[in-house]
Amino acid sequence: MAQRSDVDDAITDATLALLRTGGPRSVTVEAVAARSGIAKTTIYRRHRDRRDMLSAALSRVTSPEPLGAHAPAPDRLRWLVGEAVKAIDVGIGFGGLAATLTDDDPEFTKIFRRILAKQRSELESVIDAAKADGSFRADINDAALIDAVVGTIIAERARTGRVAKDWEARLFDLFWPTVRA
Repeated sequence: MAQRSDVDDAITDATLALLRTGGPRSVTVEAVAARSGIAKTTIYRRHRDRRDMLSAALSRVTSPEPLGAHAPAPDRLRWLVGEAVKAIDVGIGFGGLAATLTDDDPEFTKIFRRILAKQRSELESVIDAAKADGSFRADINDAALIDAVVGTIIAERARTGRVAKDWEARLFDLFWPTVRA
């Protein structure tokens, strides 16, 4: 079983590396096979096509890590920042983001938006729970908070060409006074 997991991880890692650097059009079964060292036949046994391979890889990195039900409010915001950013930073990368914004590969855009909607729903449920138990202000707009977090990483990268190591801490310091109850 460990071998299957290793193969799946290698396919996912290669898929995401290609996506992050070259955008979705660079992700082909042939390119993933070359980058991962996994035979095309093995890839095809696991994935019907490029779309299925992209969907599986993106689902793995955009599935939020569980957060303890009784996590302190500041940790909930830190978690939210980390998970919202993961979809770009660890997931599609700026190559995938550019392709999504320009709709360069409509098939990819459709896949990513579907997966992103699922992730967003999970993030919103954590915000709703924090509002319900009084950890976050009850009038916080879930969608606006998530969009603001994601938008700041895009702005940071556009402005400086990279995302600074202290970016998440700075973002927390900015948003904490706004969301805390």
